[in-house]
Amino acid sequence: MKQRSRRANQLCALVLFCVGGAMRLPAQTFKDVVIFNQTNGEDAFSSMIQASDGNLYGTTVYGGTQNDGTVFRLTLAGTETVLYNFCAQSACSDGSFPEWLTQGSDADFYGETYGGGAMGDGTIFKITSSGQLTTLYSFCSQMACADGAMPQSGLVEASDGNFYGTTVTGGAHSQGTVFRITPGGVLTTLYSFCARTNCTDGAGPYIGMLLAGDGNFYGVTAFGGTSQSCQGGCGVAYKITSSGVLTTLHSFCPQSSCADGSTPQGLLVEASDGSFYGTTDGGGANNLGTAFKMNAGGKFRTIHSFCTGTCADGGVIYAGLIQASDGNFYGTAAIGGSKGYGTAFKMSATGKVTALHAFSNHDGFSPAASLLEASDGNLYGGTEEGGNLACFSPYGCGVIFRVAP
Repeated sequence: MKQRSRRANQLCALVLFCVGGAMRLPAQTFKDVVIFNQTNGEDAFSSMIQASDGNLYGTTVYGGTQNDGTVFRLTLAGTETVLYNFCAQSACSDGSFPEWLTQGSDADFYGETYGGGAMGDGTIFKITSSGQLTTLYSFCSQMACADGAMPQSGLVEASDGNFYGTTVTGGAHSQGTVFRITPGGVLTTLYSFCARTNCTDGAGPYIGMLLAGDGNFYGVTAFGGTSQSCQGGCGVAYKITSSGVLTTLHSFCPQSSCADGSTPQGLLVEASDGSFYGTTDGGGANNLGTAFKMNAGGKFRTIHSFCTGTCADGGVIYAGLIQASDGNFYGTAAIGGSKGYGTAFKMSATGKVTALHAFSNHDGFSPAASLLEASDGNLYGGTEEGGNLACFSPYGCGVIFRVAP
């Protein structure tokens, strides 16, 4: 799991924006909807989803009654309800440190935990909208964790009714896997990373995969690849079929300057132009991350290097991008911005970035998850820290925020 930043807090004044020339009330484009206090959750690392009932559902990595994470429901009016507290069962057999949720075709939610389970290396679970949880699989159940360990991604349901995902470690070479699991909990390992010499096929798939319109899955790994500029490799972008045939599309940092970025950890998004857009944590002109565009054949182009000029656009892009209904892309940066605590930003298809909000610590710090465009037209996201600075003092336990695009 990504290391938490734990930066010292600052006191920064909030900026109020006025609309037009006349004196008016400040435009409410940003609002903290939930301020976590550990009891109701802590550390919104994963993106939320909007379910078929119109509510938002998500997880926190920590917090809850055991401080091992929660599943929560959030209405668009701002009412949060904790549905499940992890590690409620003996020896955390139900899992700990939950990640992204996916709503299945059966209307239940499916997700993973990074830890816990029968072997302590993570689980796959199903949970109903009322909070009834069923553990479907415990990782590292096979010899030498050949089935994978420590999943940190979202699952995607394919047309065959099965779910597909990745694990960070484990597999035949201990560098992560791609797997398929049935709704009943039968898991099949489709690919073990680092199968090629020097892990040129990638290693450490920290995030899950996109199911594209061509029926294949596309994703990134944080390490591996052909470059030796990063210890352990700078990462790859790959395509994999539902039967487990993997093709490496791009190896990051082919040159020592890493102008194309390094260490990608965000989900890819398939845009309306048929291309894939993504982000990297490092590399680029300022070594603080990039946004890129790639086609299904691996033709690659960097369209933005973050932390330009005064770093108002932000830096270190853990989250992937989304394409909203207006055609623009939206995302978050974990650091930078005019106040130094990260940003929520808008990006055009050509890579022009505009900061929508600069975090100030008190309203959130270190957003790591992708944004969600909800049916009310607003963007919703979460931060790992900030908010109530007395919670996990002095860092804060994070927030759920809403920002108008």
